[in-house]
Amino acid sequence: MENATMLQDQLTIDVEMVGTVVLSAFVMYATVMAFARLAGVRSFAEMSTFDIAITIAIGSTVGATMVVDKPMLLQGVLAVATLYALHLGVSKLRHRYRGVERSVDNRPILLMGAGGRMLPRNMQVARVTTEDLRSKLRKANVQQLSTVRAVVMDGTGEVHVLHGDGPDQLPDPWLMEGVRNYEDEPLNG
Repeated sequence: MENATMLQDQLTIDVEMVGTVVLSAFVMYATVMAFARLAGVRSFAEMSTFDIAITIAIGSTVGATMVVDKPMLLQGVLAVATLYALHLGVSKLRHRYRGVERSVDNRPILLMGAGGRMLPRNMQVARVTTEDLRSKLRKANVQQLSTVRAVVMDGTGEVHVLHGDGPDQLPDPWLMEGVRNYEDEPLNG
């Protein structure tokens, strides 16, 4: 009987609350959309650790504001505004100071070197399996491991396969700048 009462409480809503929840959802949605437009595309694209943390915080704030018994819309809007201000502030600092960028962003890591030589330690750090790598190579239309020049996991978690036909065709050093362990790899496989 007690479980049935609890279930009934969970499945019912006070009629007055319907309007409050709908209004809260609308206001918080509009707030997030407005600040996302102000912050620019980066706020939800190319998710780095920094972006994921802010997205989770915004989602939690929006959710908490919409479903509490007495929503505090102004507090929710202020919290979202503060999170976006923090996001923009850290973004500006990342561009200005290399140390901030290094502390906030994940560094790209080399998963496979020239000639298709797997780097098991780096794969373990990146939590990438041999099958994951094999899948990425097929997706990049690699038909021979000898054509692989490098496989890099970016700080966003995206994996890129650099390959070409000639043994002298190496990635431009500018493309590989900042890639963990690239300098340590033999260039011709």
